[in-house]
Amino acid sequence: MAADTTPGIDLAAIATALNEDDVDAALGLGLLDWPGDSETAYRAGLADTDIATLKRVRDERLAALAARERHRARAARLARQAGERRQRQSDTLANGPTGKPALSGAAAAALARALAKAKR
Repeated sequence: MAADTTPGIDLAAIATALNEDDVDAALGLGLLDWPGDSETAYRAGLADTDIATLKRVRDERLAALAARERHRARAARLARQAGERRQRQSDTLANGPTGKPALSGAAAAALARALAKAKR
């Protein structure tokens, strides 16, 4: 078997770990540090099936890590927005109503007359 040309990464050991369904060991051995090129794997003496397995598992893990990062970013964004919303609400409550009343004086008077007429 030829020596691995990627410093610090033993692709043969990673392939062995994956063949034994030990993904944690493969990750610990540097699966995610491998750039994913077939040429390096061929020089390490791996079979086509092992190379395909390495690529597949590596791509799956990278996709999972990217999804986790997107989830964390979304959670942080939602928490920030909720904090901003609470701050706006507390500012509004502290300052009291600053806008116009819901009804103008004439509309309020007309509504009062209509209610009085309806009660008769």
